[in-house]
Amino acid sequence: MNPTLALWRDRLERIVRARDDSDPSHDLGHFRRVWMLSRTLAAAEAPEADMLVLLAASYLHDLVNTPKDSPARATASRLSAERAVVLLREAAFPADRLDAVHHAIEAHSFSAGIEPRSREAEILQDADRLESLGAIGLARLFAVSGRMGRLLFDPDDPFAERRPLDDVASALDHVKTKLDRLPGLMRTATGRRLAEARLAFVHRFLEQLARELAP
Repeated sequence: MNPTLALWRDRLERIVRARDDSDPSHDLGHFRRVWMLSRTLAAAEAPEADMLVLLAASYLHDLVNTPKDSPARATASRLSAERAVVLLREAAFPADRLDAVHHAIEAHSFSAGIEPRSREAEILQDADRLESLGAIGLARLFAVSGRMGRLLFDPDDPFAERRPLDDVASALDHVKTKLDRLPGLMRTATGRRLAEARLAFVHRFLEQLARELAP
């Protein structure tokens, strides 16, 4: 890794470790994986992308982690972007890149609905959404749902065959209400390909679950 990136990665990890946040779905591992995915997507889709901007945005995009069911959920990415700029300025991050980091962070969120205006913002958005799919995505989904006191799935109708979907009550319903849509929302071809592969694993999990629940 570029020595400058390695130096800033270590500084950013110290910032993340200092957060008071026990959410296992937004821990240091999440930020490391988003950075890894951002690097993969940038290498395939945008070699001209500013990797220092992507590094900072990958590690700091969830500084303000509003609960999924909070009315303020749509503002979390903007608040994270503002907090990130403050922390980066204190750490003497290059001032000419702060606006780019701010935009990438505020535009990454599904809830915020902000259109990405840079390649860095597109890549971060795809990388973060990939974290919602595959084995990691399922682990994070169930961790969040357990933390919020939601059912893993409706015991009488797990796959919503006779009832309306309700991902506020049942974690499994989130697959149909959101996760199935993610490949079509990806900004990059590589992100779409990886999302489709990860979603296929989610569907295989559902098939196995159905076999285990069969009478």
